[in-house]
Amino acid sequence: MTASLSSASLYTDLQSLEGVRRRADKHPEETLRFAAQQFEALFLQMMLKSARDAKLDDGLFDSEQTDFYQDLHDKQMAINMAQGQGIGIAELLVQQLRQNQGPGKDMEGVSAQAAAVDRIRSLRDYLDARLPSTPRPAAIAEPAAQNVPLDTPEAFVKTLWPQARQAADKLGVDPAVLLAQAALETGWGRSVSRHTDGRSSYNLFNIKADARWDGERVSVETQEFRNGAFGREQAQFRAYDSFADSFDDYVNFLQNSTRYRPALDSAPDSHRFVSELARAGYATDPDYAEKIIGIIDGEPMARSLSAVAAERDSFNDF
Repeated sequence: MTASLSSASLYTDLQSLEGVRRRADKHPEETLRFAAQQFEALFLQMMLKSARDAKLDDGLFDSEQTDFYQDLHDKQMAINMAQGQGIGIAELLVQQLRQNQGPGKDMEGVSAQAAAVDRIRSLRDYLDARLPSTPRPAAIAEPAAQNVPLDTPEAFVKTLWPQARQAADKLGVDPAVLLAQAALETGWGRSVSRHTDGRSSYNLFNIKADARWDGERVSVETQEFRNGAFGREQAQFRAYDSFADSFDDYVNFLQNSTRYRPALDSAPDSHRFVSELARAGYATDPDYAEKIIGIIDGEPMARSLSAVAAERDSFNDF
């Protein structure tokens, strides 16, 4: 298991444990300990916030921007502490749940470790509901992704990173995998399909609009591989109101189809996930998986992800 507390839930976000839970059967001990560390990080964050709220305000440096960056700093500090020795909460949780579950207490096919993760998730959600979030100040709010020109790989990755990270968390995959697939489907955002009036469809994954789709559609000429050769076809594709909607629908599309179950089961392995997607018939291109893997491992993606990481570090150094 390669996930770490910092990579699965970055300092700006302590979110879903669904992707972690999916790996419980293969990595039981690491999964349980990871979930316990995440809970401890959130608990530490609450302690830090309570301590700051209790201070006497002098008004000198008080501002919405200061509160926002201080909140980011506290989240990072909490994660760093939990990754180390912490304050013992994670270790106590692991020991207690291990004793309570015990060997051989699986229920309805769910492993004891997965059930323990569910219990930690319930505790975390209870705690999270009592930790008010610091609103992002309007003066530094991220621009709406649909209004940002996606004219370079760096702009593509930087703009779509928040949505890709959230979708990847739900699927249990590396966000770079989703960004690479979207980059292949849209030419790094330069070829997103459009309506006849010029409006974007925001369809990053070129999901077609079949009988199951009752939303807006866009008709596009597409290239498909049939009978051993590529040919042009006119097809109907799904249209969304935003790139965020496109990511959400992609997650639902995979999770609600049994044909993609092998891909989801392979989520921790990026290359295998992509190969299983192609094997399930996501696209007709026989080289579909190899092309996505080439983008994942390519220099433009590495450079773009480094730029995103550098921006995160600048927030952390504030």
